[in-house]
Amino acid sequence: MGARKRIAAEQRKAAKKTQYFAKLVNVPSSPRKMRYVVDLIRGMEVNRALGTLQFSKKAASADVEKLLRSAIANWEQKNERKAEDGELFVTKAYVDEGVTLKRMRPAPQGRGYRIRKRSNHVTLFVGTQTND
Repeated sequence: MGARKRIAAEQRKAAKKTQYFAKLVNVPSSPRKMRYVVDLIRGMEVNRALGTLQFSKKAASADVEKLLRSAIANWEQKNERKAEDGELFVTKAYVDEGVTLKRMRPAPQGRGYRIRKRSNHVTLFVGTQTND
């Protein structure tokens, strides 16, 4: 590895220490359904976001709620203290497309229709309002 790449890698590693996030990979639901839930909480204060997710009717909200609690715990672990009310916010949240499983369903006249079973990856960043 060249010197320039090593320096860039060290800078990325140092920047990652000040970011507080949690990832959820290979969630067996379509990214479109998950984005709907994640869009609800982006930019919210974490306690309000947890309340929103808890009372949401969407099935994906249970996964996102667990992920948000994990991100909060990561923040508390790195800062070695509990988060105060109104201190933490969901700074960034995004959903990426995961692996798509391709399956065949029998169709009339000997044909087969393709079924795509989609999955997604969710990433949530939490931080203080000034620390965007």
